[in-house]
Amino acid sequence: MFMIFFFVVATPLFAAFLYTFFRVREINRQIRPDGSFAEVGGARLHYHFYRSDGSDPDAPVLVFLHGASGNAYDTRLAFLASLKNKYDLLFIDRPGLGFSTGQGALHDLPEGQAHVLSLLLERLEIDNAIVVGHSLAGSVTAALGLCAPDRVKGLVFLAPVSHEWPGGVNWYYTVASWPVLGAIFCWTLTLPIGQGQAAKALTNVFLPDGAPQGYPREMKLPLLFRPASFRANARQIAFLKRAVISQSKRYSDIRQPALVVTGTHDTVVWPSIHCEGLIRDLPNAELLMLDLAGHMPHHTHTDVIIRGIQRLAKKVESTDNGTHLAPKAEGSLDRV
Repeated sequence: MFMIFFFVVATPLFAAFLYTFFRVREINRQIRPDGSFAEVGGARLHYHFYRSDGSDPDAPVLVFLHGASGNAYDTRLAFLASLKNKYDLLFIDRPGLGFSTGQGALHDLPEGQAHVLSLLLERLEIDNAIVVGHSLAGSVTAALGLCAPDRVKGLVFLAPVSHEWPGGVNWYYTVASWPVLGAIFCWTLTLPIGQGQAAKALTNVFLPDGAPQGYPREMKLPLLFRPASFRANARQIAFLKRAVISQSKRYSDIRQPALVVTGTHDTVVWPSIHCEGLIRDLPNAELLMLDLAGHMPHHTHTDVIIRGIQRLAKKVESTDNGTHLAPKAEGSLDRV
C-alpha cells in the first residue's frame, strides 16, 4: 500500500516541487526589481516614485494600488505615460506581491496593509495624497482613508471590492491559505497549473474587452506564480470578506472626497454591491459609470478615468485652500 501511495501521489508531487523550485529560480533571475525599497511596519515594500516638474506645488500625489493577482506594474502600465510630470506618482507593490514582502497575518487584511502603506507615505513625506485602488485594493484604499486622513485627502475606487458579497471565493484560494496543506499546494501545483490557465484567466478578467498587447510581459505576470506570492495573494483573497464586513461599518467616517468608478459589464466584482454600497455609505462620493466596461477599466477607459481623477484633484486642492465641499447630490452620477 505504501509503495502504491509513493508512486501514485508522492512521486508526482515531488516532481512538481522540483519543477516549481527551478522555475522560481528562473523567474527570479529573469525578472529583477527596478524600483526602490523601504522597510516599514515589518514589510519590505517595492515601489516606483516619479516626481513631477513641480509646476503645481499644491497638486496632490497620486498613489496607485493594484488589485489581487497583480503588482504595481499593472497600474504603472495604465497611468504612467499619461500622468507623468503632471503629478507626483507613486506605484506600490502591496505587501506579499510583486517584489514586496510581508509578514503573513500582519499584512493579510486591508487594515494591516493600510497601516504599512501609511508608514511608507510618512517615510516619503507625502502628506497630500489621492489613493487610487483597483479591485481588492479598493478595500485597502478605504482602510487608508480611515487610518490616515491627515495624509490621504482623496480616494479613487476602480472596480472596487468594499462590501460583503454572497458566496465565497474560488476553492484554490481557500486551499492555498491553509496553514500546512496550503504551503504544500503552493509549492507543487499552483505554478504549473497557474501558468497553464493564465491566458484564459486574463481573457475573463478583461471581458468584454481584450488585454493590451504584451500585457502579461509588461506587468511581469510570472511573479504571481511564485509560491510565496501566490500564497500571500490567496490569503488576502480568502480573508477579505470577513474584513470588509467589519470595515464597511465605518465607511461613514470617511469624509474625504471620493470617486467610485465601475463598468456596466464587470462580471468579476458586482457593481450593484460594492459601488452602490460605497455611494450609499461615503458622505462625499461620486459615481463614474462606464458603459460596456469590464473589470479592468484603467486599461480600457484610461482617458475618462484620468479626467475623473483630475476633477477629484481639483476638489482636494480647493479643500486644502479652505473652500468647503458642497454636499453630495442625491444619486450623484456621471455616466459615459
